[in-house]
Amino acid sequence: MSSATAHLKRSLGTPTNRKKFTASMWIKKTSTAVERPFFGMIANSDVAPYMEFRFASSDELELYHYNSGYQFRLTTTRKFRDTNAWYHFVFTIDTTLATADDRFKVYVNGVQETVFTNRTNPSQDYDLPVNVSGSTVSVGHYRTPNSSTFPGQFAHVHFVDGTAYTPTTFGETDATTGIWKPKTSPTVTYGTNGFFLKFDNSANMGLDSSGQSNNLT
Repeated sequence: MSSATAHLKRSLGTPTNRKKFTASMWIKKTSTAVERPFFGMIANSDVAPYMEFRFASSDELELYHYNSGYQFRLTTTRKFRDTNAWYHFVFTIDTTLATADDRFKVYVNGVQETVFTNRTNPSQDYDLPVNVSGSTVSVGHYRTPNSSTFPGQFAHVHFVDGTAYTPTTFGETDATTGIWKPKTSPTVTYGTNGFFLKFDNSANMGLDSSGQSNNLT
């Protein structure tokens, strides 16, 4: 899916688990030095609590959850400026874990990011107030303004409600080229609110291929 002013969203139902989720997606940027979100969840239109995944104007990857202050956030030291490359991002949250740095992880092309300019972890057993009935999940923008839509392309977007998966669930290294590539039919339990967007139906770009019938519009 290309995203200029286009974006997809759906209203969520009662979640499988408010402490665990995975988001996996392939992204190709078409511009740099511009602050743009590409995935988010919000409990109430344009007001907190909300969660946003975005590129900063200086091209770092930023992820944060805000609810009367930042409940957790991170910013990578690494900058993402290659407009010719597809990046595979996997974000996992499991607030049940005892080690604070294990509760919120980000992977790029199968490798965990470990160096950040700032990082604040969620508290143990924190219930996410964004994966709840009536919240909205968005792909390609955040909240309402079209000015915040993401300039780029998406492929194979997975949202998993209730399980924190590793990148090898969704991707693998090609034995011949050594390049990280997607698994086209991964084995995933998506949970109540989960979905899998393949973008292979031009007449219905929000068609859910997870088997959950959680289509986006």
